[in-house]
Amino acid sequence: MTQVFHTKSKVIITCNKRLSSYLQTEVEELGYTIERAFPTGVELNITLNECIKLNLNLRCASQILYSLKNFEAKNPEQLYQTLVEIAWEELIDFSGYFSVTSNVDNPYITTSLFANLKVKDAIVDRIKAKKGIRPNSGADANKAVVHLYWKDQEATIFIDTSGETLSKHGYRKIPGKAPMLEALATSVVMATKWDRKSPFINPMCGSGTLAIEAALLATNRRPGLYRMNYGFMHIMGYDEEIFFQERRNLKDQVIKNVGLQIIASDLSEDAVEVSKKNAKTAGVDQLIQFEVGDFAETSVPESGKGVVVFNPEYGERLGTHSKLELTYKRMGDFMKTNCKGYYGYIFTGNPDLAKKIGLKADRKIEFYNGKLDCRMLEYELYDGSKRPENERPKRQN
Repeated sequence: MTQVFHTKSKVIITCNKRLSSYLQTEVEELGYTIERAFPTGVELNITLNECIKLNLNLRCASQILYSLKNFEAKNPEQLYQTLVEIAWEELIDFSGYFSVTSNVDNPYITTSLFANLKVKDAIVDRIKAKKGIRPNSGADANKAVVHLYWKDQEATIFIDTSGETLSKHGYRKIPGKAPMLEALATSVVMATKWDRKSPFINPMCGSGTLAIEAALLATNRRPGLYRMNYGFMHIMGYDEEIFFQERRNLKDQVIKNVGLQIIASDLSEDAVEVSKKNAKTAGVDQLIQFEVGDFAETSVPESGKGVVVFNPEYGERLGTHSKLELTYKRMGDFMKTNCKGYYGYIFTGNPDLAKKIGLKADRKIEFYNGKLDCRMLEYELYDGSKRPENERPKRQN
């Protein structure tokens, strides 16, 4: 067990639904071979040390899970008996702390908390039998984390090498109202046709997440720059020099002196202040031009040929529709009039409101925001007459 950092095993990288294709792109760009892809993640065959690089680099991921053992377990007692045989004393320091998470679908289990308790008991009993001391355990994911996947009779026990989720990128100290999760925001930017050089316009910026993620992508700033604690650090055999070397690599990879034009605006002065603070924490405040005012007044560089991305309210609350119908129509008018030559994008969870935009979408890209079924609508905003098909940019699927 002490060799887990150097032993290849099945590794599952999870992500939120509909982000898997963006996660696959990231993992392959880092030079890893994907064994299998599925709607909520990808599977690799790598060492725990290789998970360190992934934890620091990935933007769209949630957790990186390193498999310790696959086994059959019909009921909680069989689960316990298998897990108590694992040499946990070689993985978790008896003077340390660990937590247990799980994804369980088993007829004997009515609540995953009971499965978590069985895992915890097996680990504690094993370490106490071998070392004479019980490690502490609880709900906090800031130390060692063990994850159980158990469906019917098939079970896998993992080390969660991430601990706290990777889907939050660590710079957003003030979330603002109804913020978009950072992993989703990155995927949204990746789904556009933005080349990371031309202007990126983000009216209705809220807490600034889309504009900040755009700046991070364009300058190759990775989430690992903003975080100093991961689950892998609390597993015995961890070599901190590998982590610090990876962090040095991240700093060296940052693209400096980019001539970017990222413009973010919001009607709310408070929202813009929050955005500025978050951008400053992320180290990209100098790259974003923040504006306070109605979205229709947002600056749009004329020769830019960039992208304009809206993430407006969806009108989930009653009584907001008539006002929002007008807002959606005005967004369509703004893109048609002010954004010629750009690609326009509107991210919404309300298909009825989307009909009020008054433009025909060239693409509808599927996302979830939490549990809400959403679409990002893409519009090619022609500069002058519509270009013939053979002269139009090739669409990426």
